[in-house]
Amino acid sequence: MTAVDRALKYGVFAIIATLINLASQELMIRVYSGSYALYVALLVGTMTGLISKYCLDKKFIFAFFTRSQRHNLKTFVAYALTGVLTTALFWGFELGSEFWLGGKSARYSGAAIGLAIGYVVKYQLDSRMVFVSTTDSSPVHGRFG
Repeated sequence: MTAVDRALKYGVFAIIATLINLASQELMIRVYSGSYALYVALLVGTMTGLISKYCLDKKFIFAFFTRSQRHNLKTFVAYALTGVLTTALFWGFELGSEFWLGGKSARYSGAAIGLAIGYVVKYQLDSRMVFVSTTDSSPVHGRFG
């Protein structure tokens, strides 16, 4: 796969994961309106976006195969750990837009901007730290191995 093809696919999958994230948030907001509803929705959206993006990236972007369920879990944990910084960025944009501008449109616009920036950073982290095969077929270097 060429670099351009990979970038286009990654962009499409980022959009899909963003839509899954935001749709999950909206569903949670409609289902649960109690205390901390926005934060519950953020958490649910983040989890659904994370899982869907992991599956898409693993198979279609990095063509990465895990040897076992344990190996898959280790790879997913490494993937989630590289997402901590990018999640903070995304949450910051979403909550900042909610706080400063107010309303659902501002919040979701902030989320989309934060997710777009975060996915650019996340690709770099994942390609260097998560979906990397070494001679012993270990998927991860250094800290996450």
